[in-house]
Formats: sequence, C-alpha cells, structure tokens
Amino acid sequence: MASGVEVSTPVPEEDAESLGSQKREDRLRKFRELHFKRNEARKLNHQEVVEEDKRLKLPSNWEAKKARLEYDLMVDDKKKECADNGEDYHRVKLLEISAEDAERYEKKKKKRNPDPGFSGYAEAQLRQYQRLTKQIKPDMESYERQREEYGDDFHPTSNSLIHGTHVPTKDGVDRMVQDLEKQIEKRAKYSRRRAYNDDADIDYINERNAKFNKKAERFYGKYTAEIKQNLERGTAV
Repeated sequence: MASGVEVSTPVPEEDAESLGSQKREDRLRKFRELHFKRNEARKLNHQEVVEEDKRLKLPSNWEAKKARLEYDLMVDDKKKECADNGEDYHRVKLLEISAEDAERYEKKKKKRNPDPGFSGYAEAQLRQYQRLTKQIKPDMESYERQREEYGDDFHPTSNSLIHGTHVPTKDGVDRMVQDLEKQIEKRAKYSRRRAYNDDADIDYINERNAKFNKKAERFYGKYTAEIKQNLERGTAV
C-alpha cells in the first residue's frame, strides 16, 4: 500500500553551486548596469552645469545676436546660390514672401518714424510737403465738375490760356487759413524769441560775440567779477 507522504528529492551539490553562481552573476550584472547609469547621469549633469555656466556668462541679448548672425549667414548662402544660377536675389526673395508677410511688413513700416531729424533745409521742406499732402483729402465731386467745365484745358498744354481763370472756393480758402494758423501756432511752441533788455550792458559787436560772452560769463563770471569791477572803477593795478 503506497504512503501519502511525499519524499523530497535532494538537489545535487553541483546544481546548487551552478544556481548560486548564476544568481551572483545576475546581481553583478545589475550592479554594473546601475554603476554605468550613475556614471552616465553624473557626466550629463556635469555637461549641463558647464553649458548653464556658459549661458550665464553670455550677454543678455546673445540669443537675438545669434539669430541675427544665423539669418545673415543664410542670406549670404542664398545670394551665392542666386549668383551661381544667374538670378536676382531681391527678385527671388520677393517671390518667396507671402501676402500675409508683405502686409505685416507694410504695417510695421508705417508705424516707424521716418523723420531722421534736421539734415538740411531742402530735406526739411520735402518732409513738410509730404506731411501736408498726406493730410489732403481729395474732393472727387469738385474734381469731376472742374474737369467738365474746362474740358480739354483741364490738362493744359503749351497752347492753353487758363492762367488767372481759376477762382478758389470759400471752403478751400478757409482750409488754407486754418492750416496756416496751425503752422504758426506750432512754430510758436518750438521757438520763442527772447525779449531784448535795453538796460543790459553792450559788451559785444555782433550776435555771435554776444553768445560767446554769455557763455564765458556763465563759466568764468564768478572768478573775474572782482577784476571786472576794478577795471570799471579804474583802480586795477
């Protein structure tokens, strides 16, 4: 009659040693992997610290300068490519610009202040003329009425005799007067002529010499006040 008690078969000693050796190898392999990952993380951290230190030492506008330099390099390469192909760079560039970019550029251009300051009377007069003409709103009804009235003489030639025949309207005269008054008022704010003092001593021969004397008095007046008084009294040594 068979017994219900199971009998465990003993594991051979060689198999036990092989199993223990395999487990040890697995643990060593995992340890080497962890050691490698730690070294790799330490290396990456060190590289990131070095890069961050470099970024902190760079100027605040370095990113903008870098982007500008990269754009300039790209433009130079594009110009060389167009020159090799016998094409015009500006024409190729315009063909690549979309309508939205062109509209955005025009809006940005209008926001800029085109006035570079005073460089000459001719340039100032031209800017004034352009500024005034931009304010003019054409009256198309009056334009068509005059065109019908003058006929072929509306666009005069050397044979046309229309000099002195034009009579400005009252509204046109009023607009001109208002514009002139605005200009006078604006100029009065920028320039104010100083009143002349009749009691002041005349120690100059012209306007330029007067300005020089005022400047000298402002800087050296307190040092020469006593000498000046002695010269006026005649007691100077």
